[in-house]
Amino acid sequence: MASKPSIPKGTRDFSPAEVSKRQYIIQTIKANFEKFGFQPIETPSFENSDTLMGKYGEEGDRLIFKILNSGNFFYNKSKIELPESIEELQLNSAEKITLEQRIELNKFTGKISEKALRYDLTVPFARYVVQHQSEIEFPFKRYQIQPVWRADNPQKGRFREFFQCDADVVGSKSLWQEVELVQLYDTVFTSLGLEGVTIKINNRKILSGIAEVIGASDKLIDFTVALDKLDKIGEDGVKKEMIEKGISEEALVKVQPLFSFSGTFADKINQLSEMLSSSEEGMKGVEELKFICDNVADLGLSTAILDLDVTLARGLNYYTGAIFEVAAPKTVSMGSIGGGGRYDDLTGIFGLKNMSGVGISFGLDRIYLVLEELQLFPETVAATSKAIFLNFGDKEALYASKAIQKLRQENIKVELYPDNVKVGKQFQYADKRLIPFAVIAGDQEIASNTFALKNLVTGEQISVDFEGLKNSLL
Repeated sequence: MASKPSIPKGTRDFSPAEVSKRQYIIQTIKANFEKFGFQPIETPSFENSDTLMGKYGEEGDRLIFKILNSGNFFYNKSKIELPESIEELQLNSAEKITLEQRIELNKFTGKISEKALRYDLTVPFARYVVQHQSEIEFPFKRYQIQPVWRADNPQKGRFREFFQCDADVVGSKSLWQEVELVQLYDTVFTSLGLEGVTIKINNRKILSGIAEVIGASDKLIDFTVALDKLDKIGEDGVKKEMIEKGISEEALVKVQPLFSFSGTFADKINQLSEMLSSSEEGMKGVEELKFICDNVADLGLSTAILDLDVTLARGLNYYTGAIFEVAAPKTVSMGSIGGGGRYDDLTGIFGLKNMSGVGISFGLDRIYLVLEELQLFPETVAATSKAIFLNFGDKEALYASKAIQKLRQENIKVELYPDNVKVGKQFQYADKRLIPFAVIAGDQEIASNTFALKNLVTGEQISVDFEGLKNSLL
């Protein structure tokens, strides 16, 4: 007996109903991206490994799916020698490895894999900008809606294959871009009916300033990576990780106020100004945040809330200025449903210097789960036809097909049951498909050039001509 088919862990199949709902979200996001002047691009699902590796920090690098080179590669010491220092290492385990082992492992991996599935859309976008710079008019506003892959531990709202919906502006340092991106978040979530999301904002310059005033500038990456885990491991867990990374107990005492910041946006700005008064970098971050928040307040938001979260760090190393993260309404237990930030020189790693950019991302899969839990999908979002024409034989099917052809030209979703079987079976099929109307066209209807339209929800049945049928199904 053949084994039961399965799919890889962390991936999913989608039913017609699920695909319809996902497309509703995508179309809503896409329409608003274009309303704000963003243009679409697409990049390959996989990139050269050296394009991706080293851009996301040590933890990000471990989650990149590598692709074996074409051909049959296998462990054979006469062909490819595995270094002794990693010969017994379980490559997929979570165990810590030494720097020497990591270097040797990377050398070995490079012999059998030169490509990798993209981890996000931002680094490939930076590569795209550099590669196509002569064709681009700057500032360049692009959006991209494509899948990405991460070798993460699957759990609710976290998958190994998922879609990102990104909007970025590259070639401008203006903070008005950040103001617009906050408005874009608000507009999209309002359009989806998801009211009350919180757009958390911080600035990496502020985090650099904090690291400076507590005497841990040389540990900035370790500091931000640990701080970014606050929601997952709590204050004690963050402090423990910082100590393990070499940040002193004295520094942790100085950073303690971060965990108890409260009050209005203005209150938090004032507290930061006092804390960072000795840091030029930190004060730049404070001024940038103040500009963004003052202008957003003057312009107003429809349903979203903008909040300063001084513990927001976002672990990706390429962020240099404002950083964002979007939290679903508190009635839903879900991780972030969006995020992004300013990156001053991401293109510089590919040879194009001084090309500042800023962007945000919408987490399609998590937004889907939130809308589903809150029952916010409109009833009109369905993968089914508006009506099904019953089949009573070839003559009747031809009469029905002529009407179906005209209705489809009016963008009305209708279909013909393909087989001349018992009417009860046809009605049962329509019921299981959740098709709301059935159209009956027998000898009597053909003779009078009419149709019998039956509402399968109420049971009501009426006789209509073609115009009446069309208007009833619009």
